[in-house]
Formats: sequence, C-alpha cells, structure tokens
Amino acid sequence: MTIRRTLRMDGPVYWPGDDGYDAHRKPLNPDLDPRPAVVVRAAGPADVRRAVLAARRHALPFAVQATGHGTHVAHDGALLLHTGAMTSVHVDPDRRVARVTAGTRWRDVLAAAAPFGLAPLSGSSPDVGVVGYALGGGLGWLAREHGLAADSVLRAQVVTADGTVRTVSADRQPELFWALRGGGGSYGVVTALEFRLHPVDRVYAGAVTFCRDRAADTLAFYRRWIERVPDALSTALLLTRDGKLVVKALYTGDPDRGRALLAPLWRAAGPALDNGMRVVEYAQAAMGGTFARTFDQVRALDDDLLAALVAEPDATVEIRHWGGRIARDRGAAAHRDAPLSVILDTVPSPRVAAALRGAGLGSSFLNFLADPARMSTAFTPENWTALRRIKASYDPENIFAAGLAVPSAPVTPQAVAVERAGRGYLPSGSAALSVSTPLS
Repeated sequence: MTIRRTLRMDGPVYWPGDDGYDAHRKPLNPDLDPRPAVVVRAAGPADVRRAVLAARRHALPFAVQATGHGTHVAHDGALLLHTGAMTSVHVDPDRRVARVTAGTRWRDVLAAAAPFGLAPLSGSSPDVGVVGYALGGGLGWLAREHGLAADSVLRAQVVTADGTVRTVSADRQPELFWALRGGGGSYGVVTALEFRLHPVDRVYAGAVTFCRDRAADTLAFYRRWIERVPDALSTALLLTRDGKLVVKALYTGDPDRGRALLAPLWRAAGPALDNGMRVVEYAQAAMGGTFARTFDQVRALDDDLLAALVAEPDATVEIRHWGGRIARDRGAAAHRDAPLSVILDTVPSPRVAAALRGAGLGSSFLNFLADPARMSTAFTPENWTALRRIKASYDPENIFAAGLAVPSAPVTPQAVAVERAGRGYLPSGSAALSVSTPLS
C-alpha cells in the first residue's frame, strides 16, 4: 500500500505542489527551507496516531511542528505532522487547572485564565505554543515563585511510537510522565496537557532603562542584591548594543513593596532614562526575550565574567536570576542549582568565551537550544542517563529522532537501580515500564 493510500486523515494532507504545502511546511526560522515528503495537518489524536503509524510503515523520518518556534532542523523528506489546528483551552477555576490541546498558544490560555484571577507559567511571548514550551522546560517570569512550566504539568495525553494513545501522570506510567516534563518531544507526540494555574492577577512589571556607563558597578551590586530578594521578584539585566542598561522585573506582591525592593538596584544603575514599570494584568506583562545564540548558566558572576560582559560592545547580553522554586523542584529539565544564566545574541568574543569557561557550567536549556549535538548539556548527567533509558523503553526504533532528540541507551538492571535511588521520580514500589509493541 502506498503512503498516499495509507494517509486517510480527518485533517488535510499536503503533498509537494499542493496549495497549502508551502504555508504549512515552513517554521518560524527564516534560515530554514524544509522540504518534507508530506505535511499532515492533524485534526485530533486519531490523525496523530495514523501519522505515526504511517511514518513507521513507510520508513519515513517523522517530525512535529505546531507554531514553528522550536524547529531548528530542516526536515527534508520527512512526514511532517502539523498540530496547529488542534487548539482548545478549558479552565477549571475551582481546581486551578487548565487543559489544552497540542496547537494551543499561550495567548489563548492567558485570556481564558485571566477572568478567574489565575495565570499559567507562560513565557516571554504569548505567541509561543504551550506544549513545546512545557516539554522543553519553560522558564517564565513566574518561575522563581512557582517553578518551571514543565513542573506544573499534571497529566499528558501522548501518542507513543507504537501508536498507542496514553494518558500519563505521576501515578500512571510515571517514568514517561517524568521524561515528558522537560525532556522534550523524544517520547511521543503530546496531544493534550493538563497543568496547574496560579492565583496571580495583577503584577508590578516592566523595564527601566539607564545609560550603560555604570554597568560594571550595577552588575557588581546585582550579584550581591539577588541573594536577599524574595522568590516573588524576578529580574534580568540587559546590556544592549546601543549603549543602554535595562533592568527587567516582575513582582507579584504589593507594588509599593516591589518599588522598595528594586530601589537599591535602580540607585546603583544611576538616573533612569525611561521607567516602564507599572501595575498590569499578568496577561499584559510579557516583556520579550533575547535571542539566545549563546547560553550558559553560571555558578557566580565573578569579576572576570563581569568585566568581559561589560566590555562586549557588539552583542546584547542578558543576565537572568534563577533560583527560588526552580532550584527546589526535581523535574527532568535543566541544571537547577545555578543562580544565574547568561545569554548573548551572537557568538561571544574570545574574552567572554574564556570567562564563561571559567564561571559557567557549559550548560544549555532546551527552550533556548538550537544545536541537536548539544542536547545532553541541557540536563544533569543523572537525568540524561535516565532520559536515555526511558527513550529506549518507549521508542526503541527511534521514531522521534528529529531535531532536539534524546538518543536511546541500553537498559541494564544496575542503571535502573541507580536512577531510582538517585532521582526519586518513581513512586515507592513502582516498576520500570517497557512498552515496545511491534507494528501490526
């Protein structure tokens, strides 16, 4: 049977030359011009299942795209599953929970949650897709107080490589659930997510702009100042290409208290050129982000790194405060203990690169990663070992290998025992699950 006969879908199917093929094959990145063998625009989980099985049956590479934000590889010759039509949001205000389907964007969740005084752990842009963001970890402006978006996920519906539609949670296939929450799209196609909402209505948020001439003193003050601030306050410092120092901040408490907390930092930075801090609904507080050409987490903003960043004129540099709830949670995503991250929108100069080698972890964060070869750097060694073993259990044929993918690893009893003892992601008495099923 040919693949054209196999792909009997509820949603449209686009072949090269069809109207709609070009519109649905392209990701957000303008440098990529992928030429998939076919694009399937799924109407629901049944279409997702059919697409996965068709790709297996016809030995086609398989790739998934919703908004296109997370596509970093041109999936030439693949079956490209487009989930952008699968959009729905349901908010349960009593449980403070939202359920979304695969193509939903954060703007829809923000709009649905706001009337109840609730907020999701969304990121800097409301146009980003919920599922890809959460699978990649999800570092937003509420993360210090409420954790990464991945850690807020309560339940996921996922189509695994054998074509089974599964609903997983902390007490139902817990290994797969743990891996999905920050391990990326290597384990299946997530068709729906259920996650916590938080009682955040109005926030004190925005950006204050200063001249860059006091940047060194400000950064030196900042590294001491962050040790005393509450989890409800999140900040980032930007050194811009046009000679400015920008302080971004979001505080979920009383605005007067927020002003008092931030005032010492503003005094260190000097007279403000522009003060954009204001009290707004959380849904209106998105402050954008820096394109992460270079990303690392740092143990400390030491003197060498501070001086190198301040002296970097041809880059936008963002220094962001982590810690708080991020460090206390135990999910699969990220290196949790680092207090700060450094982002540059370009390749660093030799001086900055050397300073980052001295102070940095050499880490990445999945939402900010573009190079599949550096996938392992987004996780601790223990979590990387666990993710690879779980990959081998649920996707032994490596169907979900496109883009930022976790490779499988051999499963040994010794590895299972070590991971259980060290990571604690399995409930007491749970058994490891192996669910490889031949294609019928």
